[in-house]
Amino acid sequence: MSRVGKKPVPVPSGVTATVDGQLVRMKGTKGELSFMVPDEVIVAIDGGAVKVDPKDQSKTARSKWGMSRAQVANLVEGVSKGFERKLEINGVGYRAAVAGKVLKLSLGYSHDVDYEIPAGITVTTPRPTEVVVTGIDKQKVGQTAAEIREYRPPEPYKGKGVRYAGEFIFRKEGKKK
Repeated sequence: MSRVGKKPVPVPSGVTATVDGQLVRMKGTKGELSFMVPDEVIVAIDGGAVKVDPKDQSKTARSKWGMSRAQVANLVEGVSKGFERKLEINGVGYRAAVAGKVLKLSLGYSHDVDYEIPAGITVTTPRPTEVVVTGIDKQKVGQTAAEIREYRPPEPYKGKGVRYAGEFIFRKEGKKK
């Protein structure tokens, strides 16, 4: 039994939820999101909450049950609060700046890296060494942050590079003479 799937997803005030067959739509103050629930899972609105249940007790239905409930919960949180990922840039001369729909990164290469900001995502740089990625779709926010981090992942010797805020980097000792 899925412990995650058992809990109904509460729909807060200001968010409207609609279920049309297998399509779940959420509309809130931040925007509108939808998710196509797999056929092995039944979804219904029950007294101000979205209830997710498996169609039968097969392994595939049970495995998609908790995932579907988590996706619906992410829709609710996204349209009501939104999601945010913070990135920190460490290194001499490493910096970031937003110019229109492009994030310009100076990461120690011979050229600046220009990252095209996807639609539905907002990228801000409160400081030159900090990048904040925000949006309503959790998957898009995480993917965008991962793509920015991928340009220069943190290295283990000096810790230079782009890392998530609060991420622990396992440090190695350098060569001995």
